[in-house]
Amino acid sequence: ATWLNLTLQDSASPVMEQLIFFHDHALMIMLMIITAVFYTMISIIQNKQTSRFILEGQMIETLWTIAPAIILVFIAIPSLRLLYLMDEIHNPVMTLKTVGHQWYWSYEYSDFTKLEFDSYMVQQDDQPIDAFRLLDTDNRVVLPMNSPIRIIVTAADVLHSWTVPSLGVKTDATPGRLNQMSFSINRPGLLYGQCSEICGANHSFMPIVIESVSTNQFINWVSKMSESPMDWK
Repeated sequence: ATWLNLTLQDSASPVMEQLIFFHDHALMIMLMIITAVFYTMISIIQNKQTSRFILEGQMIETLWTIAPAIILVFIAIPSLRLLYLMDEIHNPVMTLKTVGHQWYWSYEYSDFTKLEFDSYMVQQDDQPIDAFRLLDTDNRVVLPMNSPIRIIVTAADVLHSWTVPSLGVKTDATPGRLNQMSFSINRPGLLYGQCSEICGANHSFMPIVIESVSTNQFINWVSKMSESPMDWK
């Protein structure tokens, strides 16, 4: 996201691309409805409404009953399609376990041994010049691009929500419950997110940073972390 950006963030996953398409689709339907209502209001204001022969309007009443139902069908069909698409788990190549704490995230790469860490927000005094204030973390989540990834989310204390807008992912972290979602990152770079649940005074200071890298870079990173887990922070 950039300053004064009134639209959605650039997508970094196929699901987010579909969400943006659906947003534009619904926005065009709303624009047509607003235009029709505005035109009708102007027409009503300008005419004199002095007809003595109109006793009933069964046709117009039928139309304004059926038309909204048809419009809702045009919104509901792509919405349901996208809802089922987001819930589908497409043979994930790896699993990332995320645990929400007050006020940080814990990550565990379940497919690899001894690869888990905590991710805290970087304090302003320790923040590098090129980092984003209140958004950067001391330990970033490194994930391979172009690979189906399953994320399992839970919480250790209170409600949290693991949210990354550019991925189209928002998963509630509930104590005693495991929620899962899948996503695939289609471009390299840094992706930022935050806890979007009102889980307490510092819920807005639980940032999420994902570093999307190529598969070879991810394998090298995993090998390095497995050999020296204390030297990689």
